Amino acid sequence: MKILITQETDWLKRNPAQQHHLAEMMSLRGHEVRVIDYELLWQNAASKHLCSHRKIFENVTKIHQGAKVTVVRPGFLRLPLLHYVSMAATHRAEVSRQVKEFAPDVIMGFGIVNSLWAANAARRHGIPFVYYWIDVLHRLIPGKAFQPLGLYIEKLALKRSDRVLVINEKLSELVTKLGAPEDRTTVLRAGIDDQLFNPAISGETIRKQYGLSKEDIILFFMGWLYKFSGLKEVALQLAQNPDPRLKLLIVGEGDLYKELERIQREHGLQGRLVLAGRKDYAEIPAHIAAADICLLPAYPGEKIMQDIVPIKLYEYMAMRKPVISTRLPGVVMEFGETNGIAYVDRPEAVIQKALELVNSNTLNTLGLKAGEFAAKNSWQKIADEFESILKKAVASQKR
Repeated sequence: MKILITQETDWLKRNPAQQHHLAEMMSLRGHEVRVIDYELLWQNAASKHLCSHRKIFENVTKIHQGAKVTVVRPGFLRLPLLHYVSMAATHRAEVSRQVKEFAPDVIMGFGIVNSLWAANAARRHGIPFVYYWIDVLHRLIPGKAFQPLGLYIEKLALKRSDRVLVINEKLSELVTKLGAPEDRTTVLRAGIDDQLFNPAISGETIRKQYGLSKEDIILFFMGWLYKFSGLKEVALQLAQNPDPRLKLLIVGEGDLYKELERIQREHGLQGRLVLAGRKDYAEIPAHIAAADICLLPAYPGEKIMQDIVPIKLYEYMAMRKPVISTRLPGVVMEFGETNGIAYVDRPEAVIQKALELVNSNTLNTLGLKAGEFAAKNSWQKIADEFESILKKAVASQKR
């Protein structure tokens, strides 16, 4: 099959997500995969040019060695507000161009605007369109004034989709309320590379690298550092707790990084709050292995976090690490109360909960339960189901 994927974030620089795994695994199975992406973090880039020109990146591999994905990046104007307008225009033209030149058998959308263009083009040319929700994207639009428009566009794309895929049960509820055809909506969960995320991996080297001892209690978070991540509150609670064994290791970059540096500096946490920055995907398992407890401390009231289940949770659990999470509706629905996750009502309670788990000697039990749950979601199994869904969509369209 020829598979065309559209998204509105940076395929090359952002952390690997569901689409990266599935695209590369389809490539390894002999399918041809092409992606239309967008330089989301253009304002942080070194280039000062007002116009970003169209680029093509061949044979891109982020995770699975040997995979070859072609990434096409349409140009746009590097100006506030105008970047939205120009991106909408160039992505619409690029979708039409790829339909003619690449002639995909199936188109899959992960974005908002370019997903609507893709759905429309697919309908005109008799190509099945699959809309895949791994997040509630309109809630991530920086300008809140644009979020209702984003929601409206998502609804249009959902109604014009031949199949809708979601990453968890809570998202399934949401998309059907927004107009997705219930009989053509499928939950396709995140997968785990059980060879990469192997609980037998030692974290001793990572501990030594950051000056952490065997006696230390390491709390761990990885991913993009959103301001609503709850990490600021956890760091401030850490500063108030005098137990020198308690350490917080954070891997990632993002909006909150400078604020965390400030907290580290002002509260004298240089040895207890470790900001490791961004790491290659292959380095992540060893960092998780160094942890005693992994965290997802985002505020439960944050709309962006209501319906999603971050893929990092599966990766934590595959390494047999207990997890402390705030009571996010999507997480509770997906994992329940007995699969290795301990819940708190707010991020300020994370430190106290961590100490309770340590003192009750339940870390190993929780870790084993987490590992048992994650073992059901190997990437090979997820990729088999994904490939079958695409083939059925193509066959149905041909009939």
